[in-house]
Formats: sequence, structure tokens, C-alpha cells
Amino acid sequence: MSAGSVAVVVTEDIGVPSWDLYELSIPCTVFGKPQPDLADPWYDLRLCGTGTPQDEDGGGAGTGLSLRTPHGLEHLVDADTVIVPSVPDSCVEDGSPLPRDLVDALRRAHAAGARMVSLCTGAFALAEAGLLDGRRATAHWMHTAQLARRHPKVRVDDSVLYVDDGDVLTSAGLTAGLDLCLHLVRRDLGAQVANQLARRMVVPAHRSGGQAQFIDLSVPTTDAEGLTPVLEWARGHLDRPLTVEDLAARAAMSPRTFYRRVREATGTTPLRWLLNQRLGRAQSLLESTSLPLDRIGELSGLGTANNLRHHFLKHVGVSPGAYRRSFPARTPLPAGPDPEPEGALPAR
Repeated sequence: MSAGSVAVVVTEDIGVPSWDLYELSIPCTVFGKPQPDLADPWYDLRLCGTGTPQDEDGGGAGTGLSLRTPHGLEHLVDADTVIVPSVPDSCVEDGSPLPRDLVDALRRAHAAGARMVSLCTGAFALAEAGLLDGRRATAHWMHTAQLARRHPKVRVDDSVLYVDDGDVLTSAGLTAGLDLCLHLVRRDLGAQVANQLARRMVVPAHRSGGQAQFIDLSVPTTDAEGLTPVLEWARGHLDRPLTVEDLAARAAMSPRTFYRRVREATGTTPLRWLLNQRLGRAQSLLESTSLPLDRIGELSGLGTANNLRHHFLKHVGVSPGAYRRSFPARTPLPAGPDPEPEGALPAR
């Protein structure tokens, strides 16, 4: 079975220090080193640059690391698989346009039948080329809001490690890119080859759950007057059966006004904000203590162990037990009453 050719897009002026180098190294590691005992021939890896401007002394003209590549963007059209590991930060944060020649090259490669793949912010390149329109896709959870806002035709899912939509695949950031690359090997060469390669790289062949378990659920507030004290109070009393009406009364607002103010300040509804705080509290307790699930459910306000499992599976993507096993170094809490949650304020 032939593994085929893989063209990796190398954008100019890679930032240093930066995650870009890590994401670039992933496809190079997976597809670039021959593994003749696993599959022969292995992949034919090509690094295709968008251009590396040089100054008069031969150094990089940008502010990061400029890399010379043996191939240009014109070689994307001949590849079986095209991978975009990342795009410059300015294209994500500031909305700066991607090089037109890169966008055109991606469209030509897809039209020629290449399998198109993005890692992390590389999804912005596929989206700008129109290759994600109408498709489910993902990126690092820190950037999915920008991706959805900038490309409303894309069905952005921030809960998964990667999305396989047949001829177009996208992954979340950093190590999720490795998950996707191993998935490609599994598709091309079978599970046995992918599993053996994962063992050699000392990584799991397949991770359970998605990136939802890594998302920071603590939604920062921007309103320092009126809302912040009551929201901080709520975070310190998550073990109580709080309602929107309770919090609105504490904030001296009508429930309707309170709903609108929370939505404006946090970007979500009061009930969703409260659920996020409860999930965050439960995550913290699972990470740092050996408390039983029923007690964690009580302290976080999520109820019984069954309710805790239900909310974790629905919103975090893994069970509380699986999440806890990711944090093996736990310290049992001292005997006696549970400590007051950090930041708790006295009830008035």
C-alpha cells in the first residue's frame, strides 16, 4: 500500500518563541522519517514555502524565524495530501489577509484532488480558501470564536480534537495536531502501523474525549460595577442551589436586567455562566483532591455523582473518572470540614 506524498505549507516569518515551530514539526516527524519495517514505501514529504525574504546579509527580513524550503507553493497541486500547520498570528488576531498565492494554491490543490488538512490556526487558511464552507471544522479552542466570526459559513466545533470530513480534515492546536496526523496514518496504512508509530513516538495512539476538557470555563467579566461582586459571591457559594432570581436580587436588579447585563459582560447567559463555574469547580477538585464524586458534586453544586457524570460527559466530553486520571498527583484534603472555596465572600 502506497502512503503517498504529503506537502506541508511553511509560512514565512515563523514567530520565535512560538507554537508554530511545534506544529510544523509534527507532520515532519510523522511523515518525514521513513519507517521501512512498518510500511515501504513510506510517505514522500515535501516542505513547500510561501517565500522567505532575505536581507542583504542573508538573514531573515522578518521578526521571527525564516526557513528556506526546497519546494514552492506550485508543488501543492501535485501532492496527495496538503497540510497547513499554522498561519501567522496577525492573520488570526488582527484579521490580516493571507498571501493570495497561498489561498490560490490551496484551491488548486483541492480541485486537483488533494486531501486538505489543517492543524490549529491552519484552519484559517482553509477557511479563507473557501474549503470549509458548509463543513464541520475545528481549531484551537482559543481561536474558534474568531474562526466562527470571520467565516460564518463554517460549522465550527470547539469541543473535539479533530474533525475528519473526508477530503478535508482539521485539528485543534498543539498535540491535537499529532492526534490528527496519526489518524491519517491509520486511514492510509491501518491501525497496526499507526499504533506502532505511536509507540515509537511514546504517545497514545488514540486519546479519549475532546478538547472540551481543556477549555478554560471561567468566563472573565468586563463589568467592574454592579456585576462583579455578585458573580464573585456566586463563585464562592457554588454548593448552594443558586437561581437567576437569587443573583438578580443580590445585585439589586430585576431578573430581566440581570440577564441582559450578564449576557453583555460575559458573552453567555446567567445559567450557562453558572454551569461553567460549577464545571470549573468540579474540574479543580478532580485535579487536586481525592474526594469522592458525590462530595465533588455537592461542593460544585452539580448534585449527585450521576449528575456530575452527566454534565461532564455532555459538556467536557469525558467522564469525571477519565478526567481525574489525567491528573494523577492528587493530595487528599485534611480531615474535618471542607475548606471554604477560594474567593468566597460571606453571605449577607
